[in-house]
Amino acid sequence: MKQTTYSNQQRHWAAAYDVIVIGFGAAGATTARFAADNGARVLLTDAAPEGHEGGNTRYAGQVVLTGYDFDKMKRYFKQLFDSIKIDEKILDTYIRGLVSIPDYFKRYLEVENPVSYNKVHRDPDFEEFANGLSPEYPEFEGSETVDLTTVHDGYFDASLWKALRHQVTKRLDQIDVWLASPAKHLIQDPATGAIVGVQIQRHGHLVNIKANNGVVMAVGGFENNNDDIQNFIGVPKLKVIGTLYNKGDGLKMAQEVGAKLWHMKSYEGFGFNTGFTFENPAEARGKFILSPWPDLSNGSIFVAADDGSRYVREDENGRHGHAFEHGSWKNPTVYTHPHLIFDQAQYHQIKSRGKLPYADFFKITVKANTLEELAKKIHANPQTLAQTVAQFNVFAENGEDLALNRDGDTMRAFDGGPYYATPLATAMLNTQGGAKRNEQAQVLDAFNQPIPHLYSAGEFGGINANQYNGGGNLAECLIFGKIAGENAAKIKDDTDDVEPRLQGDEVDLGGNDLADDQVPSNYSVGKDQYLGVSDAGIGGRVIVRVTYRDHQLQNVEVLAESESEDVGQKAMAELPKEMVTKNTYDVDVVSGASSSSRALKSAVRNAIRKAEKSV
Repeated sequence: MKQTTYSNQQRHWAAAYDVIVIGFGAAGATTARFAADNGARVLLTDAAPEGHEGGNTRYAGQVVLTGYDFDKMKRYFKQLFDSIKIDEKILDTYIRGLVSIPDYFKRYLEVENPVSYNKVHRDPDFEEFANGLSPEYPEFEGSETVDLTTVHDGYFDASLWKALRHQVTKRLDQIDVWLASPAKHLIQDPATGAIVGVQIQRHGHLVNIKANNGVVMAVGGFENNNDDIQNFIGVPKLKVIGTLYNKGDGLKMAQEVGAKLWHMKSYEGFGFNTGFTFENPAEARGKFILSPWPDLSNGSIFVAADDGSRYVREDENGRHGHAFEHGSWKNPTVYTHPHLIFDQAQYHQIKSRGKLPYADFFKITVKANTLEELAKKIHANPQTLAQTVAQFNVFAENGEDLALNRDGDTMRAFDGGPYYATPLATAMLNTQGGAKRNEQAQVLDAFNQPIPHLYSAGEFGGINANQYNGGGNLAECLIFGKIAGENAAKIKDDTDDVEPRLQGDEVDLGGNDLADDQVPSNYSVGKDQYLGVSDAGIGGRVIVRVTYRDHQLQNVEVLAESESEDVGQKAMAELPKEMVTKNTYDVDVVSGASSSSRALKSAVRNAIRKAEKSV
């Protein structure tokens, strides 16, 4: 039976901290380190197991929105919000943070030379990814001040996440980290309304942990809770391309203590063209498609809604999943089972190009001899699909798309079959909605009053709504994480002075889950065997054991790693065999897992150097 309120005489606690931070992504990591820097003893708890912490930051492009002129940046953001009202104080706080991002990187993340996308970058792949993000809305007044800041000249390698994680691990004398330990309830004093602790599931037990000064919700969004998706956003489903551990638990906890919700319909997509990924029920996470796919909008191919009709402009370069609609950029209508529809000529065109945006593209594609047969296979309306193809052919022949304004030169009339359909899904990067916060990062109640001792940071109740510029969420994690950490750490004068009765002996809480990081001394080596270590992995440390004899690489064993469960794990499984076969650590990286591949290569190189020195 859950309990969320207690009288002073009835409180039983398993442990006590000054500050409890819920969620170990960019916002949580930032909050914890700043709370610790302000003298607090901090508990940082997360639902994800070890190696999967990091939230969406772990999977993000690592670009942080930056501005160089406060007034221009504020005008730019007012246009992003458009008719959605935002309090001036919180907007000013956010904008001040944005114009200070390069200095933030230097002062707080130990990045000596943060990279400006507009001024410094040289990586051509980075150019392809970030093109259109800086600024994302160049037509808006003030857009000339918009930039992106990164840790180095690169992207999608978790460089920012590793920098933030490092700031936590170097403070483990003040920060305890609990992984696979989801928060379940906030504990609220019934007399004052103050949040005095958190109920956490730890090692199979529900334990009450006291927070002397504050609790910070950095729990992320509700991307993985389809009930919340349908209830708040009002769409049938969205395919997650970020973390699998943002399940909307923060919404329940916030509502339970009377928090006001805002921006609940706002979410960001990210995928090829107007925000699609490929639907494959066997995969929990959708494939992160980084750049527009030319074959989607060049030839005899279109995107079909559930009934077989077209509904998006295929050649539109969507802005974080937004499409242009009657004067502004909006999330397009989300359908249950959209498909790519194309003919035999397009099939050959895609096949001949070689490189696919999704490795299983042809495995999930269905084929039919007629449009009627194809419609039945994808549960579309046969008449509607046939009419859509006929209309498409007319547009292609006339060189003008009168329905959606796609460039007529990119349209080729369909041939006589056979025909193909590939399942799509609308991709979701993150939700913005959650508990409303103010400029002090305090969570507000239904009457816009702060709930005592409760704070938030990051995507949970984020400031961004309506139109969105890339990098804004990561910036918000850094900006409001710092504010939340500093304010939560302050000693409160309204706390009770009753000494809590700690009952830690009843449940084994375990230690700090990061303090016992595996080190090479934990592993044995035999004849001609050497350990190699790299800290460059997305999930942290990679440890290998290499058998090296007579200048020959005999075997590579991966002893410890916490890389991403999809492509990162593929690199760990495939590259050791290739290294042994080619007798070198210097093999090609696995596509989509470059950071994990480099970490493994670095660890093996480290072991080989030890072997060569011992000869």
